[in-house]
Amino acid sequence: METLTTNGIQISVKTFYRKEQSDPVAFQFIFGYHVTIENLSSESVQLISRHWKIYDSIGSTRAVDGDGVVGLQPVLKPGESHEYQSWCPLTSDMGHMSGTFLMKKLLDESTFDATIPKFNLIAPYKYS
Repeated sequence: METLTTNGIQISVKTFYRKEQSDPVAFQFIFGYHVTIENLSSESVQLISRHWKIYDSIGSTRAVDGDGVVGLQPVLKPGESHEYQSWCPLTSDMGHMSGTFLMKKLLDESTFDATIPKFNLIAPYKYS
């Protein structure tokens, strides 16, 4: 698990390989990830949007931007957390992701980027 804290917002990511949905012969490798966002600050915040950078070991890079996460823009009071699961397709069996969540402080409506830690996407058979 990878964890990083920015301005009191702690983001942890755990990854897993979806073997049953992957097709290596067709260069389709599916990875899942579980994200936990914890508000360790003293202010309520709302997750507004996401920005992902996705790197594939074949040398391709792409960016994904969107509102919220899995259709939600959760509000987190101090001490609260939000968890969700999503997935990412790659054309090789290794890569990594990183990015940011745009967070808004509800008290003054100022925004900041909470950094998502870089996490590896590696098919388990690569470790053998």
